[in-house]
Amino acid sequence: MLRLGIDLGGTKIEIIALDDRRRELLRQRIATPQGDYPATLAAIAALIRQAEAALGQSGTIGIGTPGAISRATGRLKNSNSVVLNGQPVRQDLEQLLGRPVRIANDANCFALSEATDGAGAGADVVFGVIIGTGTGAGVVVNGHVLTGPNAIAGEWGHNPLPWPQPDELPGPVCYCGKHGCIETFLSGPGMARDHLHHTGHILDAATIVRQAELGENTCRATLERYEDRLARALAHVINILDPDIIVLGGGISNIRRLYETVPQRWGEYVFSDRVDTQLKANRHGDSSGVRGAAWLWRP
Repeated sequence: MLRLGIDLGGTKIEIIALDDRRRELLRQRIATPQGDYPATLAAIAALIRQAEAALGQSGTIGIGTPGAISRATGRLKNSNSVVLNGQPVRQDLEQLLGRPVRIANDANCFALSEATDGAGAGADVVFGVIIGTGTGAGVVVNGHVLTGPNAIAGEWGHNPLPWPQPDELPGPVCYCGKHGCIETFLSGPGMARDHLHHTGHILDAATIVRQAELGENTCRATLERYEDRLARALAHVINILDPDIIVLGGGISNIRRLYETVPQRWGEYVFSDRVDTQLKANRHGDSSGVRGAAWLWRP
């Protein structure tokens, strides 16, 4: 069976075609039409038709999007690509393509990809985390995405940072309207904001990490604060979900030292005499989201 996956992002739309042996048959990427909902739908449909024409067969269609489909309205909600919010994305695409479409949150697609044949393959419970310009996460149990009755399972970034220190209160304002969300501390911009607050210097996350590795003291201190916050935030997940494996994705996942320093720290916060949960880097990189979308049609 041919499985087509679409990763619908704010700046790009990517398609992948996988066969039953998980082999990649085709991949293509185009720019996302900006602020134009009908044009976005048309671009997705064109990618699918072109892929199927090139491969000489039709396939199932799975789509990963920012946000989630509301159980109340059937329309997209919580997307940072605001042109999609309130739109009946699934219904419109099904009408345009003349067949069923499955849609899931992009972080859920990432988690499903890594649980299927990535860093979490073979594990019963996988928590997949994407940390970049924002934070998101998905939960996969026995090979199936957990969505929940409100379609928000895994919305880890919009909980408050646990065990906050006095200087972390009330926390930065989040776009969701709350203060002190995990996303405001652990996203790439969150790291940069923390460094600015403590030093008065404007540096992006990549520069902070690079300077910390060279031994620059203020950047090293920023990275150490970040590691402790990530340990606290993931310890909360372990206390509630107790996953076998936590897989990191997004730009922050490229910080190699996290896979040693964060597990060293999280034992202080996990309610157990030892922690067997593993913290791993993703296997499929930027491809995980689009691969997971294709796997939404797993039996």
